[in-house]
Amino acid sequence: MKITRAGSTPSAKGPEDYFTGTVRLDKLVAAEAPGRVQGASVTFEPGARTAWHTHPLGQTIIVTSGLGRAQRQGGPVEEIRPGDVVWFAAGEKHWHGAAPDVAMTHIAIQEALDGVAVDWLEKVEDADYLG
Repeated sequence: MKITRAGSTPSAKGPEDYFTGTVRLDKLVAAEAPGRVQGASVTFEPGARTAWHTHPLGQTIIVTSGLGRAQRQGGPVEEIRPGDVVWFAAGEKHWHGAAPDVAMTHIAIQEALDGVAVDWLEKVEDADYLG
């Protein structure tokens, strides 16, 4: 058994190459081999969002607070709220983030395939974000 105490791991700023706006990442889990699960609590300030990206084995996000948005390529921009669970299939191009005027926090869970959990793509244009 391993217990990681709350507050024992420093928060990290979401890298500008992969996020628009202010984003805070708080690592929750990174499994030791042979496990491959990874998880983080991600907080997006109003208007902040990920770049378009995919996951080789899919991703689940669980909204814990605020109001957010998510979109898969070719689909509508969807509003997401606390308690919502969103599944993105393996290889599905998507983005997610906060609403324009309200922050949002979610827990992101994904697995790594050959050490890769995410493939980052281009940034989300304002026109796509605003729907």
